Amino acid sequence: MDYSVFREILLNQARYYLGVLAGYRVPERLVIVVIYAVLAKVADLFIDHLLKSLANRTHSDLDNRMIDFLHRPICWSIFLLGTMHAVSIQPALVPPWNMVVPNLIKTLILLVWWVSLIREITLMNEENMGWVLSRMDRTHFFMLKNVSRIVILFTGILWGLVIWKVNLTPLFASAGIVGIAIALAARDTLANFFGGIALFVDAAYKVGDYIILDSGERGEVVEVGIRSTKIQTRDDVMITIPNSIMSSTKIINESAPQPRFRIRIDVSVAYGSDLRRVEKTLLRVARANQALAEKPEPRVRVRSFGDSAINFQLLVWVRDPRHKGLETHNLLKMIYAAFADQDIEIPFPQRDVHLKAVDASEADRDAEEQPLGTG
Repeated sequence: MDYSVFREILLNQARYYLGVLAGYRVPERLVIVVIYAVLAKVADLFIDHLLKSLANRTHSDLDNRMIDFLHRPICWSIFLLGTMHAVSIQPALVPPWNMVVPNLIKTLILLVWWVSLIREITLMNEENMGWVLSRMDRTHFFMLKNVSRIVILFTGILWGLVIWKVNLTPLFASAGIVGIAIALAARDTLANFFGGIALFVDAAYKVGDYIILDSGERGEVVEVGIRSTKIQTRDDVMITIPNSIMSSTKIINESAPQPRFRIRIDVSVAYGSDLRRVEKTLLRVARANQALAEKPEPRVRVRSFGDSAINFQLLVWVRDPRHKGLETHNLLKMIYAAFADQDIEIPFPQRDVHLKAVDASEADRDAEEQPLGTG
């Protein structure tokens, strides 16, 4: 083929496609997209330089978090709205692109806000949400956080189906059958979910409480989730327990109804000790410990007369159950030193053995009377 003929064919094809593009006003659409891109960049600079500088001058972190949350979605939304504007001008795109492209842009806008909102909720913790936790219980906060993520997740999915004009009537009609199948396949998960709701309503414990389970584990509640509750023991071991078990087991909450916790210190003194002096010494030791709660006041009770000692019990209260072991250790050391200073004897178990003298004649007679074959 002659080169001039080939070039003429290419030029004709180029003129055709340029005519098609001109018919769809592609240059104008590109100009609109560029204008919105510039506006998005202007919004980015406005938020980054002006709003953030104003927010840094305040004493609250709430405005900084709001700006960080809105910054990226706003910029992307401006750009995507410009793309939507460019697509919407006449003449309209040919099917099916006249439906696919706008719906795709709407889906991208939904996705930008959806992902940003879920990520922001996931990042909420005790450090950056202290202003909320000062007005709300931590257990309620984390429960609402988990429920909100689930609600936003399903809302985003339904909204996406609405954008693409998916008929939801058959979906809802078959929800009953699907729900039964899901309930049978995931009955443990559903049991944990409703167990978590029951714990949330009953408020049997909250994050930060010290609890003892029926199985004997004791620890601090560090998280109450939709599926499980996490407890950290004094050995720094994390125990994860399904909420279905937590809602049906016996739980001893050492932090409720008051956060203070009572310690019982058993002390024994020798018979013949001055009981009033023992009582005063124990009370003086309790009052000297600044880590104990001032109210209720410490008490001393005589509990029993033992085989080798008189048994006392010192009753004191610590401000937090987590200090139970440490303050028991401190009190025992202080009591030992105070008893030594006051010459109060801490006895050890004693037994009196009585020996009876036996005459030689009686021993011989007992030996003769003993039957043969025994010894």
